Amino acid sequence: MTPFENIGNIPFDVNVLSAFFPNHKHINEKARALEKNGQIIRLKKGMYVASKMETGKELSKELIANHIYGPSYVGCEYALRYYGLIPERVYQVTSVTTKHSRDFENAVGRFSYQNCSPEYFAVGVRIEQADGVSFLIAAPEKALCDVINFSKCLNLRFMKDVGSYLEEDIRFDTDALENFDIELLERCALASRKQSSINTLIKYIKHVRHL
Repeated sequence: MTPFENIGNIPFDVNVLSAFFPNHKHINEKARALEKNGQIIRLKKGMYVASKMETGKELSKELIANHIYGPSYVGCEYALRYYGLIPERVYQVTSVTTKHSRDFENAVGRFSYQNCSPEYFAVGVRIEQADGVSFLIAAPEKALCDVINFSKCLNLRFMKDVGSYLEEDIRFDTDALENFDIELLERCALASRKQSSINTLIKYIKHVRHL
């Protein structure tokens, strides 16, 4: 059994390596050797994850995103794709954080973090479980609000703008709007920097649902 089997696909810091290899005085050199051998993957300075070769477990980009920079939750297009609400594959994991916006790139992928207010951050985040791990991700309603909120030049003034944006720009599965939580969208709007656009989205959803 390798020392990484118990930790599985959960990211860990350099102190964990020190516990695994107490006889190595220069733990950073040991980390570089393990990385070179493909046993661990460096996520950022001082943070690693064991490779599938070592653990037999798939890596979770969502969990890795939560660990690299936090507090954060996975949101925006990546979350929409996670729920099957947009058809295109999304290669960058975009998360939302109350810290400064940052970008990280490593062997697993590219991870981007968008800054928001604590009030906006607190709305519409859930815990999902996959591949034996749990992670924070936006609810479908919040993920759509994220995309609108962080699209700099987007201004949804009229319902026709919403329809065009959803169907043509992001190819959103509009059938899913039938199950969207209007109250959650309203809470997102109140805390959002794009309150007017999200309110237009709410108006559009109510219209198509004949509410």
